[in-house]
Amino acid sequence: MPIELKMPALSPTMEEGTLSRWLVKEGDSVSSGDLLAEIETDKATMEFEAIDDGIVTKLLVAAGTDGVKVGTVIAMIQGEDEDATAAPKSTAPAAALPEASKTVQVVSKSIETPITISKADVQKQSSDDERIKASPLAKRIAAEKGVDLSRVTGSGPNGRIVKEDVEAAARNTPTVTVAHSSPAAAAALSPAPTAGMNTDIPHEVIKLSNMRKTIARRLTESKQQVPHIYLTVDVRLDALLKLRTELNASLEARDIKLSVNDMLIKALALALVQVPKCNVSFAGDIMLQYARADISVAVSVPTGLITPIIADAANKSLSKISTEVGELAARAKEGKLQPHEYQGGTASISNMGMMGIKQFDAVINPPQGMILAVGAGEKRPYIVDDALAIATVMSATGSFDHRAIDGADGAMFMKVFKELVEKPLGLVA
Repeated sequence: MPIELKMPALSPTMEEGTLSRWLVKEGDSVSSGDLLAEIETDKATMEFEAIDDGIVTKLLVAAGTDGVKVGTVIAMIQGEDEDATAAPKSTAPAAALPEASKTVQVVSKSIETPITISKADVQKQSSDDERIKASPLAKRIAAEKGVDLSRVTGSGPNGRIVKEDVEAAARNTPTVTVAHSSPAAAAALSPAPTAGMNTDIPHEVIKLSNMRKTIARRLTESKQQVPHIYLTVDVRLDALLKLRTELNASLEARDIKLSVNDMLIKALALALVQVPKCNVSFAGDIMLQYARADISVAVSVPTGLITPIIADAANKSLSKISTEVGELAARAKEGKLQPHEYQGGTASISNMGMMGIKQFDAVINPPQGMILAVGAGEKRPYIVDDALAIATVMSATGSFDHRAIDGADGAMFMKVFKELVEKPLGLVA
């Protein structure tokens, strides 16, 4: 019987998404493991793949369609041993999602080879043989940059074209603008309401990504619903910088280089363990107090901001934290993070010191109870042993959810954090 392909939930909180692109067309034969489409969520663009063999009889949702509800039937697949003309054309959204797991398997947006090893590994004797062998990411970049894949030589397994091949070709290929003819794509280019704006000034209308929409919604909700209290301390960094230099000398052979931020993540986690009243989430008439410090690290990506998580950071070595931060940040910027790698966390850290920002107040990321904003370390006049001296000093500001965290508890947390940074041997004990 026909198989309904439904819009999957790619994260526990996902209610809708954008069907960015179909990787198949009506009439195509698909086998288990074939990639079918790309879906944009509020955090990343993900792919999903077929589990069953069959023929795509109907694409019910056009590429580029925004706001597709989870559970909506987006396509129909007919079993290869059935009459494809008998496939129904229902477009009604499905009431529940579990059946979708029979049809698709979610995979990371930029993984070059699907995780599932099945019939997809066997070369098909159909029109699939005529397809250009390229990763979905390579195809998307080629479309954006106007690269003709038929003229690109692949360096991946079995001659598969990968991202690096397209980028190399793009450097020698003029960029072209790809026109989208679908009604949904055309609607996406329509200007948004501009009441009160001076549209006589030359301007460009930029469609917001799902990530940017989510950031706008969540930050607005946070400032409207969460009473923030801000507490700032100045922290002397000289001892931490000296220890960092010594540790990096010992880690050089392992090709690990600790950053100041790596050490601040560990200090934040240890401070949360020592002051558990700040490692909490407010939840109406109850409050969750966490026994573990999972630190969300703010990472800027082209489409906005994402917060990959260092789980149980208080019990990890600095070298382990450094390695994880590097790997997660790299994958975040490439859209490769899995939902469990950026959802959750008990507190966040945002470091703008590398951009020369001296001090700032960060917005809490609900349902977390706090976020630490870190400024630049700079030479300042400072009292050292009752005498005026020059020291490297950093301003750090904690934003606390005042519904769950009293000012005295927040102050104690900032005091402990300051002590951990100024006496950093506790970070390696």
